[in-house]
Formats: sequence, structure tokens, C-alpha cells
Amino acid sequence: MSGRVHLAIDNGALARVTLSHPGKFNAMSRAMWRELRAVFTALQTRDDLRAVIVAGEGGHFCAGGDIAEYPAFRFEEAGLRDFHENDVWGGLSAMLACDLPLLAQIDGHCMGAGVEIASCCDIRVAGQGARFGAPIARLGFPMAPREAQLVARELGLATAREMLLEAAVLDASEMKARGFLQAVLPDAEVAQQVLARAQRLARLSPHAARLNKQTLRALGGDAPAAALLAEAYRYAEHPEHREGIGAFLAKRPAVF
Repeated sequence: MSGRVHLAIDNGALARVTLSHPGKFNAMSRAMWRELRAVFTALQTRDDLRAVIVAGEGGHFCAGGDIAEYPAFRFEEAGLRDFHENDVWGGLSAMLACDLPLLAQIDGHCMGAGVEIASCCDIRVAGQGARFGAPIARLGFPMAPREAQLVARELGLATAREMLLEAAVLDASEMKARGFLQAVLPDAEVAQQVLARAQRLARLSPHAARLNKQTLRALGGDAPAAALLAEAYRYAEHPEHREGIGAFLAKRPAVF
């Protein structure tokens, strides 16, 4: 099973997007990235909705990418580029282009792709048990330029450096102190509090919300990341890339 991205409409004004990949803590497969793009492209055309809640299934937000898929395409530059620039950035850019306010309901694991998806949201609320990181240095590869720019903008450069260079994993209280989260709550209260925030937001001017989203988007363009794309995926065949992913799949420590 490659996972799914589910869309539901709640009370006619709120949309709920749920990441679902049972047994993998909602890790994002290629199919899920494509579904994410399709879902948010469709949501952008809706004038009847006021807000979108983005959540994971089963007590976790998203544990990263589905590493079991990686050997099929990551070790060749064109395939690696296609994955990041079309699948991953296709999904993330559709979220970023959506003029509806997005609220992230974060439980459990929020790693790698989960941090990227949360970074596309406007309001982020997490449970006390949530954990955040992007420990891909253990897998022998960097974060793609557009994704790194997005994460650095939302987390701050210091936190992005800590996550990417030290493979640091931070708890929800620390992420709130660093400005990434608007609220941290007991795990059992997160879903209800996110819904309440979305309902309050939905009673405000939808036109003002859309205009504010457009203004904020204009302030965060990605020109610096675009300058890196020509050479960004030349590491595809590097032995450390193969070793990191192979070690993860073999459930052994990587040797770099």
C-alpha cells in the first residue's frame, strides 16, 4: 500500500486533509505527494471554503518520506530531480499557492517531509508528545534547495542548521519557543483546539484572508533556491547516498 491523502469537507466551510500511510507513521510516498498536489490544486478553486486543517492519521503527523521507495529512483540524477522538483515540490508548492488559511494539527512524529508540509501551513498547533526533525544526514543526502529554503524561512536558519547538520530532534515546547508553533497542548486536546481555531477563523472575512495569504506569499519568494537547481541533484550516484539509504532499509548503522 502506497498511502493516501484524504479530503473531507466539514460543515460546508472547513476542509480536512488527512495524511494516511498505515504502518509507516504516514510517511509520504510518491503517490501521496501527487495526491497532495491534486487536493490543494482543487481546494484553491473553491470559493465556498474558509479554512483547511492538515493532519495525520493514527496519532502521528508525518514521519518523512517513504524510504522503501527510494532505491527505485534516487540513485540517478534525472530521477532524483524529477522526484524533488515534480513530486515533492509539486505538492508543497500547491499548498503554498492555496489562498485558504491552512492549520496544521501535529501529533507524534513530524520529521523531514512532515516538517516541510507543516512549514506550508499558516497556523501550527502541536501536542506535547510531538517530535520534530529532519535527520536525513543519517541517510547520506541533503535537503533539496526549495525545500530547505521553505524550512529555513519557517523554522529560522539556526534551527534548520541544527536539524540538517546535527540531525537534531526537538520537542514541541522547544519548537514553540523558537517560533515555529503557535500553541502546544496536551495530546488529547490538539484535535479539538485546532477545530475550534479553524471555526473562529472561518467567521472572519474570507476575502481578507485570501488577500493576506497572497501578500505573505509575495514576501517569501524562492529566487535564491532556484539559483542552486542546476547542480542540486548531482549527488544521486554518490556512495554515501547509497550507503545511507541502504543502511536504513537493512536496519543497520550507516558507515560513511
